[in-house]
Amino acid sequence: MNHAFEKMKMLVGMDVDDEESAVENDSNSFAFIDDFNRQCTLTTKQRLYGFAICFSVGIFCTLLSLLVFFNPIKFGITFTFGNLLSLGSTAFLIGPKRQVTMMLDPARIYATAIYLASMIIALFSALYVHNKLLTLLALILEFGALIWYSLSYIPFARSMVSKIMLACFDTEF
Repeated sequence: MNHAFEKMKMLVGMDVDDEESAVENDSNSFAFIDDFNRQCTLTTKQRLYGFAICFSVGIFCTLLSLLVFFNPIKFGITFTFGNLLSLGSTAFLIGPKRQVTMMLDPARIYATAIYLASMIIALFSALYVHNKLLTLLALILEFGALIWYSLSYIPFARSMVSKIMLACFDTEF
């Protein structure tokens, strides 16, 4: 694996590290992300431009998906691609390492896992299976997981929504 990284570094003109530093990087579980963060040094203006462009294209794809709403396969592809771009846009603001760390926080690990899994299922069912019902179910799950994931960043929002949902769907008279 390190040999492949060294070849890639030589192809793009970077200096190849010696073997000792490569062994040290293997012992660290976030070595690749740390190296990626060191290579991604952007100015504040560049970060804001990157965020704005990526987020705008993501929102555009999500809105564009509404035009093909009655074709679940095209809808699934554009909606999921828009969500991926919107999610990735925040990496420009806070950095990829912090983004991954925040996504894997114990408070939102389940929402992240369901969100990413539903994206994969939606794309798989749209691109390979071509099943409209499965694509639509994956998109509903994706949308719900997106909302639940987003609520994890707002203090007390999840508990408030849970209480409202329990009050709305309480079946006792």
